[in-house]
Amino acid sequence: MGWYRLAYRPTILQDLAGLDSVLAQRLFDKTKWLASNVENLRHEPIAPDLTGLFKYAVENWRIFYSIDREDHLLDIHHIVSQKELGS
Repeated sequence: MGWYRLAYRPTILQDLAGLDSVLAQRLFDKTKWLASNVENLRHEPIAPDLTGLFKYAVENWRIFYSIDREDHLLDIHHIVSQKELGS
């Protein structure tokens, strides 16, 4: 078990740019928490045709990520508000 390394897509900076620093830090900290708990969580695909992409909810925000278990890597793709998703 143990921590997975984290990788952030370049879009993450844009995703967090307009947020107040407290919320941005909270979402960033949650990605670190996800990396330390990969083996303890149930990861369900966000859609049947996107089997390698998962989401985790933090209040009205969604963290979209993928997992490379061979390299112990958690890849953060986007952090998006539920409002932006239209749901």
